[in-house]
Amino acid sequence: MVIQPGKKLRQRMRPTERMRTRFGENGIIVKVKAPKKRPAESRQRGSGQKKTRTHAQVQAYGKRPKTAAERKVRVAEILGLLAKMYPDAVCALHHSNPWELLVATILSAQCTDKRVNEVTPGLFAKYPTPQDFAAVAPEVLAQDIRSTGFFNNKAKSIVGAAKKVVSEFGGQVPRTMEELLTIPGAARKTANVVLGTAYNIATGVVVDTHVQRISARLDFTKETDPVKIEQDLIKIIPQDRWIVFAHRIILHGRALCVARNPKCAECAINPLCYAKDKTA
Repeated sequence: MVIQPGKKLRQRMRPTERMRTRFGENGIIVKVKAPKKRPAESRQRGSGQKKTRTHAQVQAYGKRPKTAAERKVRVAEILGLLAKMYPDAVCALHHSNPWELLVATILSAQCTDKRVNEVTPGLFAKYPTPQDFAAVAPEVLAQDIRSTGFFNNKAKSIVGAAKKVVSEFGGQVPRTMEELLTIPGAARKTANVVLGTAYNIATGVVVDTHVQRISARLDFTKETDPVKIEQDLIKIIPQDRWIVFAHRIILHGRALCVARNPKCAECAINPLCYAKDKTA
């Protein structure tokens, strides 16, 4: 509202209005919204009022180690707790021989182990040996594994793997990382699964999505590339635990340390954890 100098203000402002007047430049009167007053009771915190814990307070439950010796002790404690939580951890993919495990691992890419385990019994009944897989057309096999997703690529990899195993390795899945990496569909993760689970050969640590996520949460690595994560893990985890470590972490990732809203309050590792997304 604007008035000329010398003239009276025609309209009074109501005292209940949450507006204030002040003189601006050239005698212009402007309305300014007054700050909202908080009730007195809301300004006073009662002694019994529940306070929300800050992230710093949550992190305080797991203090970051400062020395190499402290980090080593912390890793050993976490490994011990995982052993108590998952004493019978084994590979979740059902198989009866190294070839079946290789096929199941290829199928598990971008697919749950549960789904793979639903598909493989019928698949192995239909194609009992690597020779049978080598003889089938990829487009036919693709229909047998359709429910696992990316079935065309997986079918080509499995048929290619079967032909390689039959022609160059006498129908037996090889026992070395170097040889396994020459097989279609077998990257380092797949090779580690086969070597560790089928042959009990610890050449590295399996890094799947669970291992990648939880290793970062536990501050075992700051890397995001699976190969570099594996390199970090093999430096801090004793070799005799490389195989079972992955099995236990995978179970932990499914049971408690899930991707969203991890169940930290139920986790025995919680006192040693200082992850940014802790919930308790």
